[in-house]
Amino acid sequence: MRTFIKQHQNSTGEQQQARIITLFSLVGMSITFLMGLLSLFGQNTTLSVVLFVASTIYLIAFFSVNQFELKIGSTLVIYSLYLLMFYLVFSGGVEHTGPLWIFIVAPVSVYVLGLRNGLFNLFIFIMIICIIIFLPQHIIEHAQYSNSYTLRLILSFLTMSFLSALYEYSRMQSYINALELSRQYQELAMRDPLTKLANRRNAAAILEQEKSRLQRNNEPLSVLLCDLDHFKLVNDKYGHNGGDMVLTELSALFKEQVRQQDCVARWGGEEFLIILPQTSAEQASIIAEKIRSSVEQFTIDFVKLRIPVMVNTDSGFIVNT
Repeated sequence: MRTFIKQHQNSTGEQQQARIITLFSLVGMSITFLMGLLSLFGQNTTLSVVLFVASTIYLIAFFSVNQFELKIGSTLVIYSLYLLMFYLVFSGGVEHTGPLWIFIVAPVSVYVLGLRNGLFNLFIFIMIICIIIFLPQHIIEHAQYSNSYTLRLILSFLTMSFLSALYEYSRMQSYINALELSRQYQELAMRDPLTKLANRRNAAAILEQEKSRLQRNNEPLSVLLCDLDHFKLVNDKYGHNGGDMVLTELSALFKEQVRQQDCVARWGGEEFLIILPQTSAEQASIIAEKIRSSVEQFTIDFVKLRIPVMVNTDSGFIVNT
């Protein structure tokens, strides 16, 4: 189950993340380029250069996601955003409004980096922001903010970080639950609900795969068809609960008699199909006789009664020698 979820999450999750990062790169590129033009017209050359550089980095991130790989684009997006925020807090931006942009960092961090790495990076980020804000002016001159403004800025950022982390956690839990439901539905579609064996549809698909492999690799393939003798009499005498127990117990017995790579499927009501890859006709005959003998010696206890079971085992062989 965890393997299924992880594989599915890696495929669909990365596709979704790539689309979001692509969109964020385009929006970030547009906004920083526009603000760079406004800063240039406002005689703030240094800020305009920084914004144009950020716009170029977002453009590179856009092409990285679409043409190279997601990890490069994600790294460019998140850490160029951090550096831009550090500069805006350090310089104050336009009329000391630069720090207001740091609130976009929290949701972007936990989404791009994941919950754990995102929170770790946010902790480092806010530490650096505090160092910049409280850095003495005699060491290096930077934008000054009042204590009340600084306190509210930090508390607001921490609140946003908490809400972003809570949302990301809820989103991931919902996503995992959806994947688990999808896995269960897929399992129901490919498994017989009573015996938990492969159903007819699943067995037919496996047969097609094995036939294709037979043609490619020139390997033998054998198929056994097992039919329970007088199963209607079992249902009439012991009821459908007794019949269900017979099918369930025999399914477990069949699974014990074959190899791990073999497939045991419920082909019909009381018919079972056993697919034996890389098995010759002679080997399949031995397995069929082994199954028949095991069933002959097998009895099922049902409500203090013993139900004897017999099977008719026919082997249909697709053999390439």
